[in-house]
Amino acid sequence: MTTLHPTDRFPAPPTTTAPAADEPFLRRVRKGRPEDPRWARPAFLALLLAIALAYLWNLSASGYANSFYSAAVQAGSQSWKAFFFGSLDAANAITVDKPPATLWPMALSVRIFGLSSWAILAPQVLMGVATAGVLYAAVRRRFGAAAGLITMAVFALTPVAALMFRFNNPDALLALLMTVTVYCVLRALENGRTKWLVWAGVAVGLAFLSKTLQAFLILPPLAVLYAVCAPTTVRKRFGQLGLSALAMVVAGGWWVAIVELWPASSRPYIGGSQNNSFLELTFGYNGLGRISGDETGSVGGGGGGGQSGGQWGETGIGRMFNSEIGSQISWLLPAALILLLAGIWITWKAKRTDTARAAFLAWGGSLLMTAVVFSFMAGIFHQYYTVALAPYIAALVGMGVTVLWEERAKWAASGVLGATVAVTALWSYVLLGRTPDYLPWLRWAVLIGGLVGATGLLLAARAGRRLAFAAVGIGFVASLAGPTAYTLSTLNTGHQGSIVTAGPSGASTMGGGGRGGPGGGGGMQPPGQNSQNSQNSQNSQNSQNSQANQQGGAMGRPPTGGQGGFPGGGRQAQGQGNQQNGMPGGSPGGMAEGGMPGGGGMGGLLNGSSVDSQAKKLLEKNADAYTWAAAAIGSQNAASYQLATGDPVMAIGGFNGSDPSPTLAQFKQYVEDGRIHYFISSGTGGMGGDSGTSSKISSWVEDTFEKVTAGSSTFYDLTRPKS
Repeated sequence: MTTLHPTDRFPAPPTTTAPAADEPFLRRVRKGRPEDPRWARPAFLALLLAIALAYLWNLSASGYANSFYSAAVQAGSQSWKAFFFGSLDAANAITVDKPPATLWPMALSVRIFGLSSWAILAPQVLMGVATAGVLYAAVRRRFGAAAGLITMAVFALTPVAALMFRFNNPDALLALLMTVTVYCVLRALENGRTKWLVWAGVAVGLAFLSKTLQAFLILPPLAVLYAVCAPTTVRKRFGQLGLSALAMVVAGGWWVAIVELWPASSRPYIGGSQNNSFLELTFGYNGLGRISGDETGSVGGGGGGGQSGGQWGETGIGRMFNSEIGSQISWLLPAALILLLAGIWITWKAKRTDTARAAFLAWGGSLLMTAVVFSFMAGIFHQYYTVALAPYIAALVGMGVTVLWEERAKWAASGVLGATVAVTALWSYVLLGRTPDYLPWLRWAVLIGGLVGATGLLLAARAGRRLAFAAVGIGFVASLAGPTAYTLSTLNTGHQGSIVTAGPSGASTMGGGGRGGPGGGGGMQPPGQNSQNSQNSQNSQNSQNSQANQQGGAMGRPPTGGQGGFPGGGRQAQGQGNQQNGMPGGSPGGMAEGGMPGGGGMGGLLNGSSVDSQAKKLLEKNADAYTWAAAAIGSQNAASYQLATGDPVMAIGGFNGSDPSPTLAQFKQYVEDGRIHYFISSGTGGMGGDSGTSSKISSWVEDTFEKVTAGSSTFYDLTRPKS
């Protein structure tokens, strides 16, 4: 194959702002840049609108989604101090185990519109739409509008993207900021302008405030790329990288500095840490511990490394393709890798500063670096983390397909394009085969259509224009049919809890509950929102969680109960016998009257609890007279009652119940001072058995105070000592 110089078919991006400065803004938005075809901007805006509407569809079905973060959003909407620190409650007992940047947009939305599922999740949808727009802007500049539109479609139809840009975990903002980072680096590579590299540093710094060290995964390939390929002198390149690093430190470090310098006695405890230090959290539980598996305070202590991967699934080069992860992200991953190699091959002889090759290296390097770390990390790992790969895969597919199509007159290019479609169809056939009861006809349609399209593309060099375009259409539909089906299933289903997965029931064997519509997965529903689950969905979810509980750690999460699963002995096993849908008591509802009490065992650790009306009424009575209406072991358990009542509930021990906050002495002082009204008896029990702080507090309360029953829930009134 004759090597193509990219400038032959893909002219360099414009160095001047295309629209006239005095042209009305709305007209510029509608028309786009003069060098684009007339259809480009309407198509872009239409696709952007379609993504927004699709991601907003059925949004409230997820209720409060992850109650852990929703409670922190609620707290931030009530208290600016809680907003700043990312506290789980408005009284600022303890923070979430992540920096607060991802909470800020949601908390502002709730301040404006009030607490609701839409107010919490709509900002996440907007982040997904923004990510699609940034991807289009990045790819279109060098490869044309068609490549940008393909990129947007591939991104939006990735199942895990449809899941996480409608969920309130930190990964949505992280993925957006990582995409912005690559875009800014590519802009800097066009003309060597410092400002774009500085903006890239700012984006990484803000990403650090979303999910700490994961933001740094793409820095090595991007820094090396700029140092080698930037169109300026070597000295200036390294100076610019230094300024970018400084911008990153300032953008991400200002909050860290304030928190570390703030007197610990007047701020909330740093959740997830063992020493009340954000730096310890960053480099331990949320940092190097995720790589090595040595995570003090995590569920079961993290994975064991090696090929077994301990409790968090198998590690190794095939992790992104296995039965736990594959259906979430890998539909077009083989295609992206093939097209990355093809793009580098085609642009190999271009000059050092060529921006087409730089784009392949930027997106490809980010993909490979992130995927390798995900594949071999031995600590806590969940399927939804892979949403970070979605923008990189989409960009490589959009760029690679466009470059090969332009070169289709050459046998090698059409052959690689056809092979890419064939491999994608074959892999979709395999992935769809993992859920044989879900649209069983689709896997055969994808396989046959993909092979037909691949054959047509192989002959594109000799076929007529009409036949070539027919082959493109068939190949495109076959390649995206599988992920589209899984994405539609994801959009049509509510997701709740701490561990959620995309696709139909059974699509991932690692799930910890969280699929199945409102109430499925043990999450919370805003008041007045009716459950929309069908009985079939409930039965499917019950079966899935039963299987997951039986297989325990081999399924990617610790088993619920038993000495080999969740540490803490008998206390936290209490109430697990009736656990269904990841929720103690088996209640499919969230806030419905008559729901069961929450929080026993792993259900209370990973999923929110159902709060019945009588328990809610009890906690709300005279709540204004106390700093905390109640205290509960574990953040999810506390979050459920806080969301139900709107009053602060102290989370003893943080997310896992394993943080040493508050100590028994501190808790006794809070009780003596009359700052806590009730203790909620159900909870995770804490980590580390009877020696843990949470277990000590629980034992002291049970031995000291009167038990109160409200509905089906049990409390201890901390104002009524036993006689």
